Amino acid sequence: MKGLVWFRRDLRVRDNPALFAACRDCREVVPLFVFDEPRLRSHLFGSACVGFMLGCLNELRASLGQLGLMLQYRIGEQTEAVLQAVRDLGIDAVYWNRDYEPAARDRDRRVQDCLSQQGRTVKTFKDHVVFEAEEVRGLTGDPFQRYSAYRDRWWNQWRAATPPMIPAPKRRADGNETSMPRDWPSAQDLGYEQVPLWIEPGERAAQSRLQWFLRGPIHDYVNGRNLPALDGTSKLSPHFRFGTLSSRTAVHAALAALTAGGAVSRADVFTWLDELVWREFFQQVLMAFPQVTKGPFKAKDGLPAPRPEGPDRDCLFAAWCEGRTGYPIVDAGMRQLNQTGWMHNRVRMVTASFLVKDLRIDWQSGERYFMQHLVDGDLAANNGNWQWCASTGTDAMQGYRIFNPRIQSEKFDRDGDYIRHYVPELAEVPVKWLHEPHLMPPDEQERAGCRIGVDYPAPMVDHKTAREEYLTLAKQKGTT
Repeated sequence: MKGLVWFRRDLRVRDNPALFAACRDCREVVPLFVFDEPRLRSHLFGSACVGFMLGCLNELRASLGQLGLMLQYRIGEQTEAVLQAVRDLGIDAVYWNRDYEPAARDRDRRVQDCLSQQGRTVKTFKDHVVFEAEEVRGLTGDPFQRYSAYRDRWWNQWRAATPPMIPAPKRRADGNETSMPRDWPSAQDLGYEQVPLWIEPGERAAQSRLQWFLRGPIHDYVNGRNLPALDGTSKLSPHFRFGTLSSRTAVHAALAALTAGGAVSRADVFTWLDELVWREFFQQVLMAFPQVTKGPFKAKDGLPAPRPEGPDRDCLFAAWCEGRTGYPIVDAGMRQLNQTGWMHNRVRMVTASFLVKDLRIDWQSGERYFMQHLVDGDLAANNGNWQWCASTGTDAMQGYRIFNPRIQSEKFDRDGDYIRHYVPELAEVPVKWLHEPHLMPPDEQERAGCRIGVDYPAPMVDHKTAREEYLTLAKQKGTT
């Protein structure tokens, strides 16, 4: 039997169920990746994301070559491209790991229906999550809408049916690693810019980063994860996004680090593991409530209406996007995103809260902007986190909770190392004024080389006033 492995969000050879099963079942195996041309043309994601994906694919090609397998590619609409490849190559069975985004599920149904009608075998596997949505349900069988209840049931499921990791396939005796397809496309060929990456792509880099994290930062994760100037988080989200590391592997590795003893604390390990469970919670929400991709999970009736369309709104949104709001922690976060394709999670919450509740701009605009720039842009996580901040999600931040940028800045970037790195205009501003530079006296501004309104903007809104306005509007609509 000749099998085709359709790679999508699983760009690795270890712990890859579809690849392992195809190599076990089939006499000949053809790995395939399809560049989704319509989606690439839409520019729903940015150059950093595409560049990272290409780097992961390059390593995957080499890893598969060492197994005697040649990774092929097609460019086009995915359904048509896969079906054409099956016909061209005389494929008997197609293997893939499941994806849970609504458009991906529709695509996979179309492909499976067509292949079944042709008498070809289709085998799909759980991979992008540890547990699929239907495996973690309440007593009534309904999907969870509160994270705490979901987490408890998730861990019960782990204890009851711990999923094993899957080894990499063995090298195929009839393989030919020297046979390679034509040159692969570059970012420019796909319509994107070639940008430098702050994170090394590929499966080996993911494994190395995981081990580095488990040897060091996880020991103080409860505190370190909130400090944006510190390399205190795993930064594995791009690898989870493209599947160069499986969630199964990460959970097993973290629990092994805990059972090995030493300085690792249970609180630190499980706080990090909670982040992985949150990721699966949002995947479950997307699977069970696909309408969240088109609007709020909760009705808008109880929340203040966003600022109306017009020049004022556009001006405020542009300043937020460019990191020139006059609030240093917000500006540092947006500039980090624009420069690197990534933003620290604590700062993501602050910038999102500021857009939705200080500026009263619709959360969907922020969601789109993040997806267009994040190297780890994931529909479920991005949508879930934005709806959490906007108080419209399944288990969202309460409408009356509004992050104060100054307090967040003073608490989590006390000395201003993060701010100074991404907002160099403030590099010489004393800590006394750094978190509210607009309060600096004129002589201090001159000494620091930072004139407010000239070198760095004054705050575009007053946080206290904006907060009161938001809460007043919310109270009028009966939310608080």
